[in-house]
Amino acid sequence: MSHGKTSYVCLSCRVSYKQPHDRTRQRTCPNCAQPMIHAGSAFAAPRRRDIASWRALTVLLNAGVGFHKSCCGGPGYRPRGLREVRERLTYARRSGTPVAKALVRFNVP
Repeated sequence: MSHGKTSYVCLSCRVSYKQPHDRTRQRTCPNCAQPMIHAGSAFAAPRRRDIASWRALTVLLNAGVGFHKSCCGGPGYRPRGLREVRERLTYARRSGTPVAKALVRFNVP
C-alpha cells in the first residue's frame, strides 16, 4: 500500500508539489532552491497568476495555518482573498485573539 502524498509550497515561485510526507526531510524548491512549506494534504493551489490569492496564502502559511484533513472532512474554513484576511487580522488585533485562530474563523463579529 502506498503512502498518501501531501503538498509542499514555494511562495516565492508560486508553485506547489505533492510529495510523500517525511518529517525528517526538508524539501527545497526545484526552481529557486529555497525551503518549501508543508501545506497539507487538503491544499489546493491557486492559479499562478492570481497574485491576491497567493498573498492571502502567504499570510496563512506564515501564521502556521495548514490545510490538513480532519477525521470529519477537509481542513475547515480558510480565507481566499486579501479582504477576508484583512478582516480577520483586524479582528485578531482588536480582540487579542491569536492570529492563527482568527484566520480560520468563518464569521468575524
